[in-house]
Amino acid sequence: MVARGRSGRTVPLVNPLRSLILAAARNGTIRRLVATAPVSRDVVRRFVAGETTAEAVAVTRRLVQSGLTVTLDYLGEDTTDASLAEHTVQAYLDLLGQLHAEGLSDRAEVSVKLSAVGQLLDEDLALENASRICRAAEAAGTTVTLDMEDHTTTDSTLRILAQLRTSWPWVGAVIQSYLHRTLDDATALATEGSRVRLCKGAYKEPESVAFQEMEEVDKSYVRCMNALLAGEGYPKFATHDPRLVRIIGERAEAHGRKPGTFEHQMLFGIRPEEQLRLAQLGHTVRVYVPYGGEWYGYLMRRMAERPANTVFFLRALVSKS
Repeated sequence: MVARGRSGRTVPLVNPLRSLILAAARNGTIRRLVATAPVSRDVVRRFVAGETTAEAVAVTRRLVQSGLTVTLDYLGEDTTDASLAEHTVQAYLDLLGQLHAEGLSDRAEVSVKLSAVGQLLDEDLALENASRICRAAEAAGTTVTLDMEDHTTTDSTLRILAQLRTSWPWVGAVIQSYLHRTLDDATALATEGSRVRLCKGAYKEPESVAFQEMEEVDKSYVRCMNALLAGEGYPKFATHDPRLVRIIGERAEAHGRKPGTFEHQMLFGIRPEEQLRLAQLGHTVRVYVPYGGEWYGYLMRRMAERPANTVFFLRALVSKS
């Protein structure tokens, strides 16, 4: 939702709400209230696979059986303790082992936030930890995508990506259309064999580096979409926006892209019927499945990402339909 200022420039009305939600994400008291309320726990279970590896694997199995593919994210980030980074690595190694044992690794990969494996402590530590996860993924017969976080980590993440790809060319990248720089990144990454997820972005960023109006973020998304479709890589379009989903189909056809040469990605619990509809049309649809005890920050960022998400989550509090 936007309004026109005196200058005629579009002014976003959602920033105060977004700021409030992001502030709540850092508030321990609010977190405890949300975590302990029975109705809140019901909503969390709708959008988070659970807190354990076994719960995450069970959800993965169900999604795969319905014709979908999966990327799993063990929730946690901004780790400033090497022991916590090691705990995250071990969680991924356990997950990859269980996916392989269950015969799911050909349909499920993992997504990794580098800040959860030591990026804020030391870039070399994050590289080593990510390499351990990539080795385990290779042994399990699956792949890894590096999630993108706030803009202060973008260059570091892309450096680590480049180093990982010397050994594992299939490591996936994520780019965010709300950053001014992203069209250049999309063009640079759209090379043969490169796997690139395009999303809008879910962090609060300054105007100096990011578009502030949703209209501009969407326009950037389409520009980056075209760059990825025109390239030699494998684009992965993460959006629930019906208009953008339609445009993806139109632009893919214009670029001669058939189903299977790109994929749709959506979050677990959001638009599940649309996920199945696209899959039934022959498209690869990958569901982003978060799990683990650190679900609160994830849930709050999804609410802050778009006003529609906030309304969606609030409706979910009073309805399971």
